[in-house]
Amino acid sequence: MRPEEAFGRVLCELRGKKGLSQEKLALEANLDRTFISLLERGLRQPSLKTILELSKVLGVKAAYLIELAEAEMTKEA
Repeated sequence: MRPEEAFGRVLCELRGKKGLSQEKLALEANLDRTFISLLERGLRQPSLKTILELSKVLGVKAAYLIELAEAEMTKEA
């Protein structure tokens, strides 16, 4: 699994657990909803700034997002 796909799965899962729509997450992170959709589908790679903004809104550390994505990649390997 590609890193952007793993990150997308993690982002979608955490967003769902937080009860946020793509639109609400995008609004709070100062991003476009379509960009959130692209991230969740693994079609875009997030920048460090994006990871930091998303982690703030999701209430987790940026490193935790990356750890979860790494674990997701390992599951599929």
